[in-house]
Amino acid sequence: MDVHEMRAQGLRCKQASYALAQLCTEKKDAALERMAAVLWDARETILEANRQDVEQARAAGRSDSFIDRLALDEQRLNNICAGVRQVAALEDPCGRILEEWDRGELHFIKRSVPIGVIGIIYEARPNVSVDAAALCLKSGNVCYLRGSRETLATNRMLCHWMREALRQCGIDENCIALVQDGSHAAADAFMRMNDCLDLLIPRGSAKLIAHCVENASVPIIETGSGNCILYIDRNVDADEVLPILLNAKCQRVSVCNAAESLLIHRDRLDLVPGILAALKAHGVKVHGDAVICGYDADVLLASEQDYAREYLDLEISIKCVESLEEAITHINAHHTMHSDAILSNDPQAIEVFMNGVDAAVVYANASTRFSDGEEFGFGAEIGISTQKLHARGPMGLRELTTYKYQVYGNGTIRE
Repeated sequence: MDVHEMRAQGLRCKQASYALAQLCTEKKDAALERMAAVLWDARETILEANRQDVEQARAAGRSDSFIDRLALDEQRLNNICAGVRQVAALEDPCGRILEEWDRGELHFIKRSVPIGVIGIIYEARPNVSVDAAALCLKSGNVCYLRGSRETLATNRMLCHWMREALRQCGIDENCIALVQDGSHAAADAFMRMNDCLDLLIPRGSAKLIAHCVENASVPIIETGSGNCILYIDRNVDADEVLPILLNAKCQRVSVCNAAESLLIHRDRLDLVPGILAALKAHGVKVHGDAVICGYDADVLLASEQDYAREYLDLEISIKCVESLEEAITHINAHHTMHSDAILSNDPQAIEVFMNGVDAAVVYANASTRFSDGEEFGFGAEIGISTQKLHARGPMGLRELTTYKYQVYGNGTIRE
């Protein structure tokens, strides 16, 4: 697919968006149910395409965490299909009356409507192809996907079957489309297609997101990059520390809501030996400040950059802080405004932390792994926004709508 064909496909998407915006809830839900069924029935073709992508990634020397993000099996595909059905069961976000009032002879309605054509640019997560398509369809938006070259075979097969499901339901197949070119040049051209795309959502590494911010001319929502930080306060229930830390760091290291850094109040250094032993038992490499290094010769001395790194692997940075205020200052200077947490049994400290940390999601005595659309009750998410306009945190269906004003008169003229 050259740039000319990519734009031609984009224009077909734009044309399809006008009819899709008028589609009733029942037809959208029926299409989603059909999509889940078609994907599951075609699972052998999808998994075979994915095996090709995984083999090529391994041959190219990609990391285990990268392979984990890329790989599908029957259970993962079944979960993806279940996610599509969950989206079908959710309330339609379109057509809601947000406000309504009269002024003189005019009646004003502020109503939720689809955004239009949403471009999704992402890396080695084939589940994003289906999650994004399902959420866009339910919210009345056309979804134009651009995955990475490492997932091209999988994404082609997924999109083939999703478009087939649309055809079976009498819906324009151009409501879901895929960029067939995995090159960087194609990605750069894609993010400048203002006449085709109404919004661009990047999902992936900090490098990808930064590149999109610097090069896109299409309006963009930053998502995904997650240097999530845990802070252990001076007043804390010691029994809660390890379960939350190990869940946040080790449950699944390749995701953006995994913890990448730990701060410990100086008054709770008694917890450090147990923390280091538990992390070591889980194979986690630790980068620490001079204080933390003093507890274990295997701890690597951390640089300032280590505290800002999104490891996406079995690595973590640990730092001793003198106070709650220092912890908040450190977090706001080093995190990615994704998700941060305080472990404390001091209500006042919790309140100060919750109000002082500038993140999309802030937790008290809970793992950052809950930063997920399904955990929030939104169904599958389109991404986790780390910016402030127009959406923040896990982005579900309502975040994929905008609004317009509908004004009714009766031969009314302005004097």
